Amino acid sequence: MHPLIKLSKVTKNFHQGNQRIEVLNDINLTVNNGEKIAILGQSGTGKSTMLSLMAGLDLPDLGTIQIDNQNLASLNQNELSQFRSKNIGIVFQQFHLMKHLTALENVSIPLELQKEKNADELARNALNLVKLSHRLAHFPSQLSGGESQRVAIARAMVTQPRIVLADEPSGNLDQKTGNEIMELIFDLCKKHKQTLLLVTHNHELAKKCDRTFILSDGKLQLLNH
Repeated sequence: MHPLIKLSKVTKNFHQGNQRIEVLNDINLTVNNGEKIAILGQSGTGKSTMLSLMAGLDLPDLGTIQIDNQNLASLNQNELSQFRSKNIGIVFQQFHLMKHLTALENVSIPLELQKEKNADELARNALNLVKLSHRLAHFPSQLSGGESQRVAIARAMVTQPRIVLADEPSGNLDQKTGNEIMELIFDLCKKHKQTLLLVTHNHELAKKCDRTFILSDGKLQLLNH
């Protein structure tokens, strides 16, 4: 059985002026269906870059990224967008909600990309799962941080993607709210048998995952709990 996610010799550099900054260097990673993987590391070590590459939001300079045996680099922008909307849900630290749309409309976006006829009903169900059915018509400015992140989780989960990429999802929240948000993500991934890649600097959260890796100096190393 082939792995769901496979990174082979992935390298990514950025340029600042004349300076080349090596962010990821020869990264290899395989993730099986249903696994929960934590990626630990200090700020600026390239954890978010790694998730962006897995989501197809950016391309590696060298190496390949395969999801379900599909090489992301072989898809054009339109194909990539469709592939992502079907297979990958992303939860960002900054929520990234559309300010001019209600909670319900924000959650409907991925469904509309797929031309889903029951978008409204499915979006309502997703908001119900994150216990926000009373906030459907509210705009992001009317929601608390925790509520905004719940909307973002509902949007990431609404298409029931096989893979959930979570980038410091509790990073902008107080500890109690952050813990609730993380419990919600773990519960939903377990319920829907989804594969989770969690970027965090929280070692306690990492312990809830099947495997933990540390990203440092461009290298990825397996950490034994």
